[in-house]
Amino acid sequence: MQTIDFELDREYVELKQLLKLTDLVTSGGEAKVIIADGQVSVDGVVELRKACKIRGGQQVTLGDVRINVLADPDPDGDYEDDEDEDE
Repeated sequence: MQTIDFELDREYVELKQLLKLTDLVTSGGEAKVIIADGQVSVDGVVELRKACKIRGGQQVTLGDVRINVLADPDPDGDYEDDEDEDE
């Protein structure tokens, strides 16, 4: 099984967008058809909602491809290096 690690840069991504962002589909229309056909599962359960919110820690499977959704390491967007500002 092929595994893709997808790092979120926000709180969540919609399922159909995730499939496009990982290049598993070429269009939103294709994503909608694949999801509606029951070919996609989230955390081992078939997911039929196209706009289902996928968050860090979840796994999405399409065929023999598993997407590990990694949480945004800095959800507030205020990450700074460990460098001292006083130097």
